[in-house]
Amino acid sequence: MKFLRFFLRLSLFGSCGALWLLAGVYLYLSPNLPDVETLRDVKLQTPMRVYTRDGQLIGQFGEQKRSPLPFNAIPDQFIKALLAAEDDSFFRHRGIDVMGLMRAVSELVLTGEKGSGGSTLTMQVARNYFLTLDRTFMRKFNEILLAIEIERTLDKQEIFELYFNRVFLGHRAYGFEAASQVYYGVGIGELDLAQHAMLAGLPKAPSRNNPISRPEAGKQRRNWILGRMLELGYINNGQYSTATQQAVVARHHGAQLSFSAHYAAEMTRQQMLQRYGMAAYNDGYHVYTTINSELQQVARMAVIDGLITYDKRHGYRGPERQLPQTDGDNTELWRDTLAETAVIAGLLPAVVTKVEQDKVILLLADGSQQELLWENGLRQAAPYLTENARGRGPKNPDDVLSVGDLIRITQQDDEWRLAQVPSVQAALVSLDPDNGAIISIVGGLGFELSKFNRATQALRQPGSNFKPFVYSAALEAGFTAASIINDAPVVMEDSSLEDIWRPENDSGKFYGPTRLRWALTKSRNLVSIRLVQQLGANTLIDYAERFGFDTSDFTPDLSLALGTHAMSPLDLASAYAMLANGGYRVEPYLIQRIDNLAGETVFDARPLTVCRDCEYVAEQAETGSELSMEQILVEQEPEQDTPPVAPRVMDERVNYIINSILRDVITRGTGRRALVLERGDIGGKTGTTNGPMDAWFSGFSRDVITSTWVGFDNYTPLGRKEFGGTAALPIWIQYMREALRDSPEVERPLPAGIVHVRIDPDTGQLANAGQRNAIFEYFREEHVPRRNAQEGGPGSGSQGTDNLVRDIF
Repeated sequence: MKFLRFFLRLSLFGSCGALWLLAGVYLYLSPNLPDVETLRDVKLQTPMRVYTRDGQLIGQFGEQKRSPLPFNAIPDQFIKALLAAEDDSFFRHRGIDVMGLMRAVSELVLTGEKGSGGSTLTMQVARNYFLTLDRTFMRKFNEILLAIEIERTLDKQEIFELYFNRVFLGHRAYGFEAASQVYYGVGIGELDLAQHAMLAGLPKAPSRNNPISRPEAGKQRRNWILGRMLELGYINNGQYSTATQQAVVARHHGAQLSFSAHYAAEMTRQQMLQRYGMAAYNDGYHVYTTINSELQQVARMAVIDGLITYDKRHGYRGPERQLPQTDGDNTELWRDTLAETAVIAGLLPAVVTKVEQDKVILLLADGSQQELLWENGLRQAAPYLTENARGRGPKNPDDVLSVGDLIRITQQDDEWRLAQVPSVQAALVSLDPDNGAIISIVGGLGFELSKFNRATQALRQPGSNFKPFVYSAALEAGFTAASIINDAPVVMEDSSLEDIWRPENDSGKFYGPTRLRWALTKSRNLVSIRLVQQLGANTLIDYAERFGFDTSDFTPDLSLALGTHAMSPLDLASAYAMLANGGYRVEPYLIQRIDNLAGETVFDARPLTVCRDCEYVAEQAETGSELSMEQILVEQEPEQDTPPVAPRVMDERVNYIINSILRDVITRGTGRRALVLERGDIGGKTGTTNGPMDAWFSGFSRDVITSTWVGFDNYTPLGRKEFGGTAALPIWIQYMREALRDSPEVERPLPAGIVHVRIDPDTGQLANAGQRNAIFEYFREEHVPRRNAQEGGPGSGSQGTDNLVRDIF
């Protein structure tokens, strides 16, 4: 009895001591515990996602891959798998599992080492959100106290949701939805039982149990969890047997992009970084761009096809490299190399394993063996010598390839064909001319090959692609489309140049007195130079500034007439948009809307937008004319619901005349290839620089404007037979064929103050009655020519004098 009383007293004192100890620990730690209420407003680091205007994912940026889900979107089967793996009493305990803690203490006493830890999901939430990963008793006490507070503040579903979306699961995946995307390429709702169990096994040891890097360890952990689910009654024997027999199919999946639009996505990333700083990567913004999903894909293929077509004209440059060979089987060595070699623009890498009389045998990255027949590119593989010459065609396959060559192939009509990655580059920019929205943008052959965005970053001379602005400035200054300028040699003497500048036409010929319309249609260089001589270079620079060109470093000399000032394709496309929209100032933009993680819109673009009705209403108000109800509604529409009105920067009549000339470029000039589109409402202009090093085509309809550029990054020549009409225009045609498919052909209305009269094509003056070779021309009514007008003055044909330019004859 004495012993029993002693034991009871000892137990009582021990219990009291333990209570006092726990109370002391609580009083000591509780003031420093974080406020668990903050969990209600916790911000998970969620990557930025970039979408097209119709919601297709084209980019994802952020250090942590995360896709938060609410509790009601989490599959019940996965909830059971996770509970079986981590905390099967989660919905019964109040934050701590006493039996689990006692088990952990007993393991420590018996083995001297910390074992399972006895952590519940709630305790893991406390650790993941508030504490470090240090395995100390003090952290454990904090974890227990926080778990109790969390259970008092949040309900079970909220706690489970916090755990589900925060835990690290390997391969930069945070949260189970992101892990499902990384390991299986689909959302967690699309996984089966075995895959749910596999993911549920990751929190304990994301590296050790990883199904990609350690599939056997991952499988063992999966099967253990399936056994626990069977034991707990979550699944039956049949489900257990089927799931445990499944192979491990996990592999690494990147962001599941709808299609490739990397240049547009990267532009968006840069703009978001400027706007929000590093928060752009972590705050879960959904960015909706102006990109048209369908046309963006068309643009990419047009660029790829155009460059491959150009490349074929200039010969085969040979294999990319010769791979090392051993005396034994080289298959695995070569497969490793192929796995590390990027697919560029759809061109697959392959290694030649055998050369036969009429074909070669190839090894692909997937380990398969494929045949490349003699007729499928080998026979046509005449070697590249220079940009202007190719060697003799091969006579058999071993003239072209040998064993160990790393080459490129593409599949066409179910047959493999020899290919190569073009060394030439290109860019395409397409805009909505009414507000500057970027519809499509391609900055090169492939983002995987080069991240340099030639559409925005490459500054290249536009050549004759700049001439429409020269001629527009002249028309504004009083010249007409019928003004005569002499197409004759000029010499420019400049002390800053080592040699005297003697510009020529592309043909090398001179054509004498030429009307401005015909000069622009045929892209006559000497007429353009003489035009700028009469107009004045500074006048041209001032006029060009209206179209958004940065003229701060324009050199005020006659070379401006030939487009010698470098600019980007986006700069040029933006300026052409103002030619296409009737002469209104618009600015290019890419981001249409930004939503935060809660789905709230935090930015909505309000670009300068063409409003032709607004201008008409203003004119009617000034004259006191009666307005229709529709016009009154336009005028009275609330300002906050309408974008700002684009200001006019170009005389409406000048715009009409220059548009009619640019349509002639396509019907009768350097852009005749575009006649294949069979449209009468498109206009455009080619451009080719010395070398030729740059090839351009910019063209438009009322609804879309597109600029294309082709050239080498290292400024080497394209080849003497390559021009804007041969290298850049085919890309433009392929794209615009689709861009205009649903766009009705629209005839531009004739502006007030324009007259259409018959003229003498040789003199530019009014035609005589009954003159048989007379043609029609548009004029502003105050600039209609007279019959037998005296020479002199703007546009009459006088060339003026200048000590920098002199006639040869």
